[in-house]
Parts: sequence; structure tokens; C-alpha cells
Amino acid sequence: MASMSKVFTAAAVLVLAFNSICGQGARAQTANTDGTLEIAARITPTSARPEPVRQFTFYLLTKSYGEIAKEIDETDKLPTREQFIDDLKISKELKEWLKAHDILDLTMPGIDKAVTPEDIIHTPEFLLAYQRSNSGGVTTGIPRPKYTEVEKTEKPERYEKQKQEYLASLRKFITAHPETVSGIELELDGVNPEKKWVKIQSDHTKRVLRLAPDVAQTKYLAAKADTDLDGRAVFSGLAPGNYWISTLNLDAAAGDTRLRWDAEVTIRPGHATRIELTNLNATDAHAWTP
Repeated sequence: MASMSKVFTAAAVLVLAFNSICGQGARAQTANTDGTLEIAARITPTSARPEPVRQFTFYLLTKSYGEIAKEIDETDKLPTREQFIDDLKISKELKEWLKAHDILDLTMPGIDKAVTPEDIIHTPEFLLAYQRSNSGGVTTGIPRPKYTEVEKTEKPERYEKQKQEYLASLRKFITAHPETVSGIELELDGVNPEKKWVKIQSDHTKRVLRLAPDVAQTKYLAAKADTDLDGRAVFSGLAPGNYWISTLNLDAAAGDTRLRWDAEVTIRPGHATRIELTNLNATDAHAWTP
């Protein structure tokens, strides 16, 4: 019986040893599938030597930051130009004019060349701007209306007749004196849609810039690391696959140069991947748009 006990004990020891070896092998195999990424970030200012990007946070994403920002940009849709014009609180005549012309800034120099006598006569905003720019006796011979707003209610037929006569004579005058349209843009600032359009676009851009970093870190962040004084950083324990080294919406600066990175890199199992981040694989921060 004693010999049988020794046999069972020896067998148990062998089983434990085998399991231990297998476990170590499995752990070693798992560890070997992990990859490492080493980065060295340097910026070369204009007419200067390269400088390391010191103590700067780099983010390793599973998706391009540019694509993340693009998706947010497309989700937070801007109105089309036509939709924007339809929502403006202006006359239907001016809306039609804007849709027929590739112009939104009514105060830009040269707008007088784009406005015809017919446009002025039939568009209330243009007519009022023309009247104001030629008021005060500065324009010789310009027709003056004989009708009054009171007559519009008390004597509507007379009012309409005199109005049409005035508009007809004014059309002839503008045709004969096109120089009198010059300066009309100075009187159109109050109805200029360009300011509102610029604000809509600016607000849209701000929303994208605010949301993109949060989405990137919430849904696509694999790791992040800070560079040392030599501009180097290491990402360890990475599963094999494609990643993007990103600065999100932050700028790395040296001298007169400000850069952002969104560089793709492939991590292979059990290997250390090294990449240099320089001006060549970066984007000029001044030119970056979401």
C-alpha cells in the first residue's frame, strides 16, 4: 500500500508540474502577442534646428482623429444655402435674388455691379438702400415720389398710380446714371445675411472642436503617454492592429511652427514598433479644419 501511495503522489506532482509549465507557456504566448510602440516627436521651426516635443501628451486611437471629427461634422449638419436663405427674415424678392446669385455678402465692394435697375425697382431692400444712398440732395435730377403712405389707405388708386409712375421714372434714371448705384452696399448692412451665415458656420466648427476630443477618448482611446525631455514616449501592452497617434485638437509648438499629428501605425505581435513624428507626417495646425 505504501508503494501505491508513492506512485499516486509522484503522478500528482507530475500533473501539477505539467499544468504549471503549460500555464507559463500560455502566459508567455499571450505576452508575446502584445506589441510596443516607441515614438520620438520633433518639430523643425523655420530656419532652425529640430526641437523635441517635451512633456506633451500623445493619444493612441483605434480610429483616425480626422475621421472622428469628420463623422461629427457630418452628423451636426449645416443648413444648405437655400435652406439658410429661406429662413432669413427678408423680402421674398431678396430671397429670390440671393438664390439666383452666388453672393451672400451684400456689403462687399462691387455689389453695385451685380445689381441691375430692375433689381433695385423690384427688391424692397435694394430700393430703400438706393434711396438712402442718394438722399439729402446729393444726386441731381433723381426722381422723387409724389405719393405718401397716408394715401395708401385713403386714396389707394391714386397711391398705386403715382407709385408706378415714380418707379418707372426711377428705372429710367438709374439706367441713364448707373454711377448712382455706387455706395448702395453701405446701406445694406442691416439686411446683410453674410454675418449670420458666418456665425452659423463658426458655431458649427466650435461644436465639432468641442465634441471630437471627447468622442475620441471615450470610444477610441487605446492608450496615452507623455513624452520625456527628449520628446520620447512608449506605449506598451498593445494588441496587434492599426492605430493612430494623435494630438487630438491640441497643438505642439516650437518657434514659429505649430503642428498636429494623426499618424497611422501598425502594431505587430511581439514586436516593438518605432516611429518618428516630424513635420513631414504632421499637419500645420493653422491649416487644420474639423
